[in-house]
Amino acid sequence: MSRVSARAARLLLALILLGGGLAAPGQAQEPAPIYDEAAVPDYTLPPLLTRPSGDSVRTAEAWWTARRPRLLRQFRTHVYGDLPPLPPAFRVEAHGATPDALGGAATRRQVTLHFTDRPEGPELDLLIYRPNDVDGPVPVFAGLNFAGNHTVAAAPGIRLPDGWVPDWGDVPSDSGRAVAAARGTRERRWPVEQIVGRGYGLVTAYYGDLFPDRADGFSESVYRLASDSAGLDAGGGDGSAISAWAWGLHRMMDYAARADALDDDRVIAVGHSRLGKAALWAGATDRRFAAVLDNASGAGGSALFRRRYGERVVHLDQSFPHWFCDTFGRYRENESALPVDQHQLLALIAPRPLLVSPKSEDRWADPRGMVLSARHASPAWRLLGQEGLAIDTMPAPGTPVLSRVGAFLRPGEHDLLPADWAVFLDFADRHLRPPSPTR
Repeated sequence: MSRVSARAARLLLALILLGGGLAAPGQAQEPAPIYDEAAVPDYTLPPLLTRPSGDSVRTAEAWWTARRPRLLRQFRTHVYGDLPPLPPAFRVEAHGATPDALGGAATRRQVTLHFTDRPEGPELDLLIYRPNDVDGPVPVFAGLNFAGNHTVAAAPGIRLPDGWVPDWGDVPSDSGRAVAAARGTRERRWPVEQIVGRGYGLVTAYYGDLFPDRADGFSESVYRLASDSAGLDAGGGDGSAISAWAWGLHRMMDYAARADALDDDRVIAVGHSRLGKAALWAGATDRRFAAVLDNASGAGGSALFRRRYGERVVHLDQSFPHWFCDTFGRYRENESALPVDQHQLLALIAPRPLLVSPKSEDRWADPRGMVLSARHASPAWRLLGQEGLAIDTMPAPGTPVLSRVGAFLRPGEHDLLPADWAVFLDFADRHLRPPSPTR
């Protein structure tokens, strides 16, 4: 089966399942998730610091020149697919500034990143906040949001997305179009005053501008850029939504490198849930990010596939085939055949700071599997002269572990809350040391 026909088959199945219909003939229904530790099967993780020859990776040089490149290739081939091509153009269109945002505490800017010279795009709208009481470039959190920049803050001047937006229930929309009534509905996930008050900036963008989060979103995504350069065919090919979203974070880094007010040496990739998966992949594929913060990314993020706890490959492939590459579907009921597992993804971020943040009641995302993954990734940090995860057991709920590889088990359910951001800020303070406010 060709790559295009494989994508079409997975798309058809996903549309049937999401529409409430029956599975295709001969297609097994999704298995019930495992939520009992006693039912987790025995498993063996693929080795982190062993070459295919069986030789151990003992030096930093061997990691950078041989082992790390091989792991990157394997994740591209078997999990996330190819990144979209580099944009043939990169033009920043400014939409003005609000120097007295947040009661005078911050300057708010909005810009559009244009990736081609064509008026039809694709393009990406950025919402930027920078504290006013810090001299010089500031460290910055860079993260994608789920429902549009206008949901991050209620300010009436924030631009609405032009394209499709999802129906999340708590975010009003009009038949897939953004509406003003949704302004500020996701402020809890982006406590801008808290971030700015600690001396950090924030850059965020709407993930649907990069790849609409639908099984049929490929042709509307930034993979359209392939028509302007050698690369994937916009009608098929082995890309994925997660790679498109990670690519968007790369472009946000490009902007930070051009913005005098932002410190491009201290850009922190942050993401929640599926966008936590994207933040991890962005950090793995772009070493310019100074740190990565993963909030409840679960399967396909930091949780170990081989535990088969909570969400599994089969669930991901049936419900969200567009998140991963076509090859990923081969492992839907055989995680042990995957050449990689997610501790190796985390290791690709070494030696930079990494925080994984599961939630105690979020069993679907396998909180224990996320922490175990960080522990099994830690030898890469130690090989490169840094500390790994400082604990060998699960952290106590509500007690952050802020070692170079850190973990924070927040009590509660799957969400991104100000309590998470408080720990993110402490973690960034410890490892990136922002300058003190001038006040």
